Amino acid sequence: MFIGDIFAISSALFWSFSVILMRVAGYQIPPIPLTFFKNCIAIVCLVIAMLVVDEPFLIDLPITDYLLLTASAIIGICVADPMIAAALNRLGASLQALADCAYSPAITCIGFLMFGEMLTSWELIGGFLVLSGVFVGATMTAQIKSSKDLWVGLLLAASAHIIMAIGILMVRDIYRESSILWVSSYRYSIAIIVMILWVYLRYPKAAKEKLFLGFYRPDTWRAMIPMAILGPFLATLTWMAGFKYLDAGRAAIYNQLSTVFIILLAYFLLKEQFTVRKTIGVLLALTGTFLVASH
Repeated sequence: MFIGDIFAISSALFWSFSVILMRVAGYQIPPIPLTFFKNCIAIVCLVIAMLVVDEPFLIDLPITDYLLLTASAIIGICVADPMIAAALNRLGASLQALADCAYSPAITCIGFLMFGEMLTSWELIGGFLVLSGVFVGATMTAQIKSSKDLWVGLLLAASAHIIMAIGILMVRDIYRESSILWVSSYRYSIAIIVMILWVYLRYPKAAKEKLFLGFYRPDTWRAMIPMAILGPFLATLTWMAGFKYLDAGRAAIYNQLSTVFIILLAYFLLKEQFTVRKTIGVLLALTGTFLVASH
């Protein structure tokens, strides 16, 4: 097994544990302050890592690259991350993992739209299987309060993965040539600044509560600090490293293992229901994902 394979599989494992902890923290912390908290912890970890390996904090890039990285941070972190947290609150971890199967088809479709990478018949079939799996597995469980929460949650999760795909693919040439630690640090720094500005403009009288709630609730740190280290820090670094050292399709196959990991962890740790219908939906979606990623 090569270093790229290890990175991609590790990313799926780190992300899976982070999602479980995010589900636990989400019972008490809303999506925006939860996202802001984990972004702050992630940037602290990234800065420490850069100091340890003696990475420069400023690098010479064209202004267009800085603008692309800034846009990538805004849509990929400020927008997509709270959507994932909101979807997780509505769906629970296992159905959220099912919706995560939109990841590979989203990467493929965005690659076609942004770079003209042609879609094969296998990729179209795979995309259809993913959609079929999501619809088959989208069943009401004890964790879901209403049918509205079910469909809104699925829409949020799928849309978040499309936005994340756009955010990462628009800067793929930059992180393939530059330090992953630096690229991640810059994106999270921009995300933190933008979230502060947006919340203080949008909620001037309640900004502290809307943004810093996670810092005022030390009783939630037991879940939130490991969540931030495993997800935004370790999972993001290994995710980008997987794309750096592997073909996109191979990396996406390994990344999609997070669906299996999350569903198993949700069953054993959160006691979420694992119905026959959900099992069929997951098998359909994973089959479609592997078809897309392998072709």
